Amino acid sequence: MKYFLLLAAAVLLTNCQPSAPAEPETIRQEFYQLREYHFSSADQMATTEVYLEDAFVPAMNRLGYGPVGVFKPIEQESDSTLSLYTLVAVDDLNVLSDLEENLTADEVYLTAGSAYLTAPFDKPPYQRMETIITKAFRDMPNMATPSLTGPREERIYELRSYESATEAIFQNKVHMFNEGGEITLFDTLGFNSVFYSEVISGPSMPNLMYMTTHANAEARDANWQSFVNSPAWKDMSTDEFYHDNVSHIDIYLLYPTAYSDY
Repeated sequence: MKYFLLLAAAVLLTNCQPSAPAEPETIRQEFYQLREYHFSSADQMATTEVYLEDAFVPAMNRLGYGPVGVFKPIEQESDSTLSLYTLVAVDDLNVLSDLEENLTADEVYLTAGSAYLTAPFDKPPYQRMETIITKAFRDMPNMATPSLTGPREERIYELRSYESATEAIFQNKVHMFNEGGEITLFDTLGFNSVFYSEVISGPSMPNLMYMTTHANAEARDANWQSFVNSPAWKDMSTDEFYHDNVSHIDIYLLYPTAYSDY
């Protein structure tokens, strides 16, 4: 009897042992493909636009790669070149490596985009294209679709690139967005952020890129005024820990085309 009592007590104690702590949920950060097309003529741009609108964007959505953003620069007096931007989000880099193969297996895509896809060498549909691959920041791991409702041609999608002098200094700027609270500040001030990301392949590394949106030029000016005047930004920008972590900034003001998913 004593043996059975001891055995029962052992079983009871075993069942009462605390379970192992659950593994923290892994945050899956998206990857973004940002492509800029450069054109030497309006005819080139028109050919590429037909391809994007009639072939590329519909095919990407059919294949489950959407939404796809297509943007044009807001014209500035100093502009001397024509360009277009496309933006695609994926959850795995392997998706990008399979993209062309999957597109070329789509007969509807091949037919709708034939003028672009089979353009002769002496009449190319663009001058050059530049592709940048980025990885989403931890504090905004997935792309957001802005809730702007005004006329598309008045909206401002502000794409920014921040370069740093070295890789270590670059990581300090990334820290400023995540742990430092810069992303939170943008959210608080209603910047309608689309993404924040680290460039993992591009021409200006080490750098990060992010996109915020505004209903119009007046809203953008007001948002940035609120940003620079906010106590949170004043604290961040004067913090010795974050000094000199950006060496160059490029700002691109864009608006979505009529066929853009964003």
